[in-house]
Amino acid sequence: MVTSGTDGLPFMKMHGLGNDFVVVDGRAGVTVDAATAIAMGDRHFGVGFDQLALIEDGTNADVALTFYNSDGSTAGACGNATRCVAAWEMARRGVDALTLRTERDILHARRSGDGVSVNMGAPLLDWRDVPLARDVDTLHLPIDGDPVATGMGNPHCTFFVDDATAVDLPALGRTNEHHPLFPERTNVQVTHLIGPDHLRMRVWERGVGVTLASGSSSCAVAVAAARRGLTGRTVRVDLDGGTLLIDWRDDGVWMTGPTAHVFDGVWHG
Repeated sequence: MVTSGTDGLPFMKMHGLGNDFVVVDGRAGVTVDAATAIAMGDRHFGVGFDQLALIEDGTNADVALTFYNSDGSTAGACGNATRCVAAWEMARRGVDALTLRTERDILHARRSGDGVSVNMGAPLLDWRDVPLARDVDTLHLPIDGDPVATGMGNPHCTFFVDDATAVDLPALGRTNEHHPLFPERTNVQVTHLIGPDHLRMRVWERGVGVTLASGSSSCAVAVAAARRGLTGRTVRVDLDGGTLLIDWRDDGVWMTGPTAHVFDGVWHG
């Protein structure tokens, strides 16, 4: 259901490395629900997106964000959408830094050259916080392929492989998204080491499927690689849609990359 009046629902189409979003400014007196997200998310009969981001007034933050997946479920974190909204809102306000409240926490964003950086917060490494269904070693999950579990406000399952481009990602992702060890389902990544502090990664997002990029997944992969001793804490992550720079610092995991505002539209569904 669209609750936006007779003139339709204004929205923006944005993307970060091809990880694409519909962004709705709820401060204009409009809102969306799961049914609207499903209808708009259909790439044949709607607009099409990986996630929908709803902007609202923030509590102790400049803005608040709620994220919907294209299947109507909600996501606790969406790094590339956060960067896209931050870029647009900083330009609108004429500022170089911003705070954004998400389900995870208040996130800090700032301009970084031609891109935008956002601090996605400290990674969640305890099994309860990921969350997992039972007490296991998050660095070596009892799942075929020996993946790593990481929480970034949403759960992640990272497989280190010889060649990420050769993996049947739809099959692996579909199976492990619903693995019983992940009670809230999980995002699934496959990654391999290209060189020192340089990773190649592909991602299956829960509630969406294969996407060209994912910010929170890139953070999770970088954390998992550092924990495994494969890289340092500052890495380049090459995705199908482009490159993100991830820096796991004492104050959280910083993610930096480009954003794009593609077009504005009005939804009459």
